[in-house]
Amino acid sequence: MMLKYPFTEEQNTLIDLVTQIGEEYIKPYALKWDEEETYDERPIKALADADLFGIIIPQEYGGLGWGSFEMCLAVEKLSYYCAGITTIYAASFLGSYPIILFGNEEQKKKYLPEIAKGKKICAFSLTEPQAGSDAFAIKTIAKKEKDYYILNGMKHFITNGGIADIYIVIAMTDPAKGARGASAFIVEKNDPGFSVGKKEKKLGLRASVTTELFFNDCKIPKDRLLGKEGMGFIIALKTLDFGRCGVGAQALGIAQAAMEVSLKHATSRIQFGQPIYNFQAVSHTFAEMAIKIEAARALVYNATKYIDSGAKDISGISSIVKCFASDVAMWVTERAIQMMGGFGYMRDYPVQKYFRDAKCLQIYEGTNEIQRNIIARELIKYYK
Repeated sequence: MMLKYPFTEEQNTLIDLVTQIGEEYIKPYALKWDEEETYDERPIKALADADLFGIIIPQEYGGLGWGSFEMCLAVEKLSYYCAGITTIYAASFLGSYPIILFGNEEQKKKYLPEIAKGKKICAFSLTEPQAGSDAFAIKTIAKKEKDYYILNGMKHFITNGGIADIYIVIAMTDPAKGARGASAFIVEKNDPGFSVGKKEKKLGLRASVTTELFFNDCKIPKDRLLGKEGMGFIIALKTLDFGRCGVGAQALGIAQAAMEVSLKHATSRIQFGQPIYNFQAVSHTFAEMAIKIEAARALVYNATKYIDSGAKDISGISSIVKCFASDVAMWVTERAIQMMGGFGYMRDYPVQKYFRDAKCLQIYEGTNEIQRNIIARELIKYYK
């Protein structure tokens, strides 16, 4: 980080705490977890013990009562050590946002204190095989029967599938109404008729768990409906608006780590009698890395402070953050490999992991093509 930001004492303490967890619980094992596609609960437990799952949870429900800015500081620093572990952590925020934003008082009192303490991990469940970018194409059905809803269908590519305790599930309560016929539900891991499918084998983010979910006459009490029937897509879209800055923060951590590892190599690797960093083509590449990373960081920080101000029109800015920062991470990690030459291509070195991890950031929580659609839509609304 070349620019020095005026963090508060509490924010500096947060950064130091995440750094300590990263150094002790993640750094020695990150490449091993990636290679073996292993989920290790130790760093998640360390984050829970430090109350870091409570960053965005209001104080009245046992959380720290901070905002998107502090959440992104934690996510950025954690991603510096392993974006896979961060995905588990950030996905729990994504699953808790619907309860924070749309839950009634009983739901908040029941779920948020345990989420804040890290005793319950969350997952957000929207995507289906035929419904990725076209989220309105979901087919999971929720039928009301007396005091219950009966869910039938499946979800896939769900982060934290199988390790989460609480799942926010978007399902159709009235398919005839199209987008207005979707509703959001809280499903618990032991609900009858709920099961977890196969664990996906991924290109990157391998320390995180991604699975299918199945609902076969899954019976849940009617008081697990979030908001009202028909609000499902409103809840989903608003949740993603808040979550996308977290993807931008992940991108910052990955890009920063990739630049530092490759810079260390470039200043110590001797070719033609001098460090390769001395060659202008190489040093200019690192200059461009720094420009892009600092621009992305300024965007993430400014956007999250705007969100924390209580702003309502956050769709456009959150899409800009996600799109720009993840594109930066992809560019920086590719260049980092190139700057390390053959060493960068070897799995003994972490830059290839950063490259693979960065790719998913351009895809999940809405592809960057979809983000550009959102930005274009918001742009014309703003200038009309």
